[in-house]
Amino acid sequence: MSIAHSKLGSQGRISVPAEVRRRLGLTPGSIIEWTEEDGRIVVRLAGQHSSEDIHKALFPDGPPKAVGIDDMKRGTAKAIRERHARARH
Repeated sequence: MSIAHSKLGSQGRISVPAEVRRRLGLTPGSIIEWTEEDGRIVVRLAGQHSSEDIHKALFPDGPPKAVGIDDMKRGTAKAIRERHARARH
């Protein structure tokens, strides 16, 4: 469903229709980004990403292996020992 239409000017500029500005919360100086998703061009306010976008960026190969609390405690203790061992030299 179309929200609004814009006309491309001779220098490649477009005006963002008022309804779109309102829905995206755009104000003068706002930065919008253009991305391609599943063959479609998506325009959004820069910095506005879904948790799914962030998850894909952080874990491109899928979710990390789950570890238990004991593994986390051992890993933390090891990291602290290594950090302090470097500081002494």
